[in-house]
Amino acid sequence: MKNIFIVNPIAGVKNSLDDIKKELSGRENFDYEIYITRSKGDATAYVSKRCEESDEDIVFFACGGDGTLNEVASGCVGHQNAILAAYPCGSGNDYVKYYGDKQAFLNIDNQINGRETRIDLIQVGDRYAVNACHFGLDSAVAKTMAEVKPKKIIGGKNAYNTGVFKALFTAMKTKCRVFGDGEQLNDEYILLCTVTNGKYVGGSYKCAPRSRNDDGLMEVCCVRPISILKFLKFQKIYKEGKLLDRQDLQKYFKYRRCKRVEIVGYKKNFVISLDGEVVAGDSFEVSVIQQALRFIVPRGVSED
Repeated sequence: MKNIFIVNPIAGVKNSLDDIKKELSGRENFDYEIYITRSKGDATAYVSKRCEESDEDIVFFACGGDGTLNEVASGCVGHQNAILAAYPCGSGNDYVKYYGDKQAFLNIDNQINGRETRIDLIQVGDRYAVNACHFGLDSAVAKTMAEVKPKKIIGGKNAYNTGVFKALFTAMKTKCRVFGDGEQLNDEYILLCTVTNGKYVGGSYKCAPRSRNDDGLMEVCCVRPISILKFLKFQKIYKEGKLLDRQDLQKYFKYRRCKRVEIVGYKKNFVISLDGEVVAGDSFEVSVIQQALRFIVPRGVSED
């Protein structure tokens, strides 16, 4: 079986290429290649092309963060010979947290001796998300993250918190309507809304603690606008994944499990985030493709 390591050289706080080469060196009877991405979208095009050129199964290791995983997964779509694997060396690595600690994913031996499973994929038009589609406060955060990610102190692993800080003063109310399987989930405004297959966003926020990534359903959490003071009290509970356990907070949000979500913006260039990438449009149809991709779960890893 062919193994191709798709390396994003600008993911995370350092280029992980040397670490990956060191892990792979000296391996006998392990057929592998390394491909270094050159620009945005390159990984998707490369993976799709390699799949079209071969009939054999190919394992594609997405070496980077959630954005790299998204690009590699998007290239795998529609190719039955493509198998997705994650080598999480980016700054956030939200998706693999579904399975617990990321360290098992950084061990090549565990990956080689892992098990193959099937995972769902979120679709929005001709785009996809492995982990999450989110908007409102979250898309404002994602936009800031992209801007500050390369910077010291406020960027890197701190980029999400920087984005949240800015959004507290600029994006506490977003005008839109959200429908989950036909049910309207908000009135005129939202604070934020997450539509997920995974469990985490922003590096450590457990926004969907009950998620299953292979059941054909997306977890939808739609939070109504609240004051900054309430948000600061709300934030720790939300981050720890305890929101659904708090009866006193039920009035502030709706949590549903849906196959389809419709997002209607009140102005042009309404923005959503797909695995961290900001996408603009007037309205969006979000759906789930059940068990769309073959995925490697490393040896010794179970679901969180």
